[in-house]
Amino acid sequence: MKNGIKIEVCCGSFDDCLTAWQHGADRIELNSALELGGLTPSLATLIRTKEAIPLPVCCMVRPRTAGFVYSQEQFKTMLMDAEILLNHGADGIVFGFLTADNSIDRLRTKSMTELIHRFGKEAVFHKAFDQCADLHQAFSACLDLGIDRILTSGGSRYPDIESGCIQMRQMIEEAQGRIKILPGGGVRAHNIRKILDLSKATQIHMTAKQEFADHGHYVAVDASTLTEILNQI
Repeated sequence: MKNGIKIEVCCGSFDDCLTAWQHGADRIELNSALELGGLTPSLATLIRTKEAIPLPVCCMVRPRTAGFVYSQEQFKTMLMDAEILLNHGADGIVFGFLTADNSIDRLRTKSMTELIHRFGKEAVFHKAFDQCADLHQAFSACLDLGIDRILTSGGSRYPDIESGCIQMRQMIEEAQGRIKILPGGGVRAHNIRKILDLSKATQIHMTAKQEFADHGHYVAVDASTLTEILNQI
């Protein structure tokens, strides 16, 4: 932690996890394909990360890009992915299920949360939350369903996370410790202090990614960018 703030870094590879750990992360959100917004990571990446890095690792379970209204077969695959990752050391699962009218899919969220809690791990509802038509209703649903943490920009549009800070603060106050609010989505060196001050959050999520070239382009966690952001806390 830095000045009382828990740091979560969104990583897309084992190399990203090493960079995050070596430069101040307290927790890792493990994905693949950061350039696609983050998809389910490979099992080998999780295993290597848990063997080498002494940090909690929460794994994204997201089978495709675009929205969060999944077919029944996609849903079944997500449950299988989650169970496999939990069996191999994941400290939590990051997921999001919506209905076609942009509200929390309560049945699927309940199923996933119960699976995660059977392993004694954290259920994290990701930024699908910000797509909900009624954030207050979505927040209440997450509370009712036993979600442990919500990754959110307070309903703001990426990358304008600052405009969602008051909403995040209201959720933190309403939660009274029953659920954690994790600000994320557009956290940068120039705004992290303002986000923390306005939201009153005690943890923050960032990617600190940059574009790299190797006969094409990819994105990865960048040590200098991460350090620059953390220096503002």
